[in-house]
Amino acid sequence: MQTFISETIQDILKTTKSFENVVFVLPSQRAGVFVKQTLKNEISAGFLPEIINIEQFVEQVSEIKKVDSVQLLFHFYTIYKSLEPEPDSFDVFSSWAFTVLQDFNEIDQHLVDTREIFVYIRDVQRLRKWSVKGTFQETELMKDHYAFTEKLNDFYDVFYQFLIENKIGYQGVLYREATKKIDDYLAKNANKKIFFIGFNALNAAEETIFQKVLTTGNGDAYWDMDAEFLNSNHSAGNYVRRYKSEWKHYQNNEIKIIGNWFSQPKNIELVGASKNISQVKYAGEVLSKMPNYNNTALVLADESLLPITLNSLPQNVDAINITMGYPLKDMPTTSLILSVFYLFLSQEKLQKSNQNVFYYKDVIRFIKQPLIYQLLLVDDFSVSDEISQHISKENNTFISQVYITSFLEKTSSEVQKTIISVFEKYTDINEFIERILQLINSLKDDVEGLEKEFLFRFHTAFTQLQNLQLAYEYFTDLKTLHQFFRQLISSESLSFQGEPLQGLQLMGMLETRVLDFENVILTSVNEGILPASTQQTSFVPFDAKVQFNLPTYREKDAIFSYHFFRLIQRAKNVVLIYNTESDTFGGGEKSRFVTQLELMKDGIETKIVSPKVVTEASELKEIKKNKLVASKLQELAEKGISPSALTNYLYNPIAFYKQKVLKIKEFDEVEEEVAFNTLGTVVHDTLDELYKPFLGRFLLLEDVNNMQKNVKTLVEKYFSQHFRNGDISTGKNRLIFEVAVRFVNNFLKQEKALLKDETNQLKIIATEEDYSIQIEVDGINFPIKIHGQVDRVDELNGVTRIIDYKTGLVKSTDLKVVDFEQIRDYKFSKAIQVLLYAYMYSKNEKVDADKPLQAGIYSFKNLNNGFLQLNFSANYRTPDYEVTQDKLEDFIAEIKVLLQEIYNPKIAFTEPTELPY
Repeated sequence: MQTFISETIQDILKTTKSFENVVFVLPSQRAGVFVKQTLKNEISAGFLPEIINIEQFVEQVSEIKKVDSVQLLFHFYTIYKSLEPEPDSFDVFSSWAFTVLQDFNEIDQHLVDTREIFVYIRDVQRLRKWSVKGTFQETELMKDHYAFTEKLNDFYDVFYQFLIENKIGYQGVLYREATKKIDDYLAKNANKKIFFIGFNALNAAEETIFQKVLTTGNGDAYWDMDAEFLNSNHSAGNYVRRYKSEWKHYQNNEIKIIGNWFSQPKNIELVGASKNISQVKYAGEVLSKMPNYNNTALVLADESLLPITLNSLPQNVDAINITMGYPLKDMPTTSLILSVFYLFLSQEKLQKSNQNVFYYKDVIRFIKQPLIYQLLLVDDFSVSDEISQHISKENNTFISQVYITSFLEKTSSEVQKTIISVFEKYTDINEFIERILQLINSLKDDVEGLEKEFLFRFHTAFTQLQNLQLAYEYFTDLKTLHQFFRQLISSESLSFQGEPLQGLQLMGMLETRVLDFENVILTSVNEGILPASTQQTSFVPFDAKVQFNLPTYREKDAIFSYHFFRLIQRAKNVVLIYNTESDTFGGGEKSRFVTQLELMKDGIETKIVSPKVVTEASELKEIKKNKLVASKLQELAEKGISPSALTNYLYNPIAFYKQKVLKIKEFDEVEEEVAFNTLGTVVHDTLDELYKPFLGRFLLLEDVNNMQKNVKTLVEKYFSQHFRNGDISTGKNRLIFEVAVRFVNNFLKQEKALLKDETNQLKIIATEEDYSIQIEVDGINFPIKIHGQVDRVDELNGVTRIIDYKTGLVKSTDLKVVDFEQIRDYKFSKAIQVLLYAYMYSKNEKVDADKPLQAGIYSFKNLNNGFLQLNFSANYRTPDYEVTQDKLEDFIAEIKVLLQEIYNPKIAFTEPTELPY
């Protein structure tokens, strides 16, 4: 395959024998490597030409040095502050200044008269707020915006003058100045011959420069354009067609080089894949089937897919050249730097700076960072894990530097110094930046390879920020620095090093300019990506751009069209992959360029691919009972099984096995907000202390009145015990505290209402009393202990009541038991608990068979329905609340059947087919 570069050089060699005073100007630096290689193949000996990209050429002509966007922003803020009586803070300024600089850059590149365009924008804004009746209502935001647009020209004039005086600038300044100096440059370099190779869409400044070079006869331009697009109205040829018809040079000279490669036979495959992962994985499959990767390019139209792509390449890709940069925001080191920011940002937000304590989640995030975790490993012992476990165990929401220091004794003095310095109180932004640099320096010796590259990149970035801060001091607080850092990492990337002439070429769309490949795989061929979306961030309105010939989305669509068709015009094998899913912006609709291609080329193979889904039969978990399990169950029988453990078995035998046989506990987590079980414990303990003094006594109305006086104090007391180190003074926790107080007060109000009727007599028999019984079960050669804690036993008008408190919602239907044979079901869990309490009480206290017994629940979320009792009647008109010995024996017979199932070695612990929750 003859490439555009080789075709161009062969044509140049026809008229040029020596390259000593020849300059090749290319669209990108990358193409220069391929040009050099082609020249080596074409000429046996001699000087190579000077090979530069268009930015370097413009810099030579303009004699102005291009500076990065960060430096420009600081210079611009200096100018802005000098012109604005009430300037924005630097963080607010930086949020809009990048957009303004982009607009200035575009205006300068297209040689627009700045005064004219800014006056035009100003007048349009004034027209918008003009009204015949004079009743137009301006908001403060609108006033600010109108005032801002009217000042843009003032900002531009002073800023441009500043840049020219200092011989620095953004790309647009270089272009504008280059057009002024191109005549002098050509006069000084009359002996030089300049070739522009592979360009397409030129800005106005580039057009001026190109035409000056062409008309003086000092050079020529070679266009990478196919006759298919030039000789039709296809958008890919819009720019070159215009140059051919409008430029004076082409009235007397032929345009170079126009090929006819697109019409040649090609193998084009159009593949639809669901979502980004499938696209990249399919591209990997295509690559894995290739014998070698010479002359092969994998092009990512969506460059954000680079990290996924690097992890999806087949193993036989042994050589690769990556032209895209790896985004800083995706690097592991970014997460580490941000975790240090979050330590102090949360501290300021939660107003804990004076105490110098840190939010526990931020501390854990920092110590769990891979580099810090590795630093805190001492002979396979993880100090990071120890710190996080203690934080959870002690329920510490805020962590002090002293607390962290107490865990670092096992580490070296250097490690202690590094970690402790991170948590020290900072005095100003300079010190904070210095702290980040010290942390990077401390870590660099313990890492290798990519990690060291990542750290070096951040060291460079923070050194630059430190120098700018020392010079300007625009970062007034940490929030501003953090915001600026986020902007920096979103736009910066780390460049890869590789051999550009060997192996697979992995590149973005723009890097393909001038280059040709036999095999091309292009991903994300979707609307919104190819071409990009029509949304543009700019302060210049669309109508103003049209008026002053600034590029809009229409021109940018034509540029994307050129890149797409140019990439495949010389290729022999092309695979185009698009996303079929409609859940992402631009997803689901293949690019308009593909539709055009289908109309222009026959024989395109189209298919939809999807991941290979391996169907596996979903098997329920089953754990058989071996001798070890049997011995653990026997230990449990001796120790005792609680009613809640039995209901847990009914819910899920596997969960019962994990908790009671394996004794697996849930992870300790810091309880920032009061958990529901903590609320229940507080209410239970408060009621226990309130009623304890009245055991064995009849309760009087005056007693309940006295209880109410102590409710708040006791609730506070038990919150301090069960919600350790927690704050119940504000926020959601305060609301939960008030709920607990209200639960208890509402319950006591019911007690008062009961006692106001003097015929009612209420005697407190027991509160939070432990009961247990031994049950003999057929087939099991040892007794099984059932034990539990009954919240309250009392006697109301001669009827003994077994009472369970529930802070959750319980309905009367939950306590309805008509047939005991059906009770071995989780929906009867609350009835099972209360019946077991009643059975244990009757056996422990040797209750008189003739004495009436009732059992039930007080639901604090359903207190309006009072005491919810066990009901054994199917007829709602004639409820049966009495718990008799016969009923208890029938019930316990079913519990024995359940215990036989649990202890039967032949019946495995099996997961239920459907879990209620």
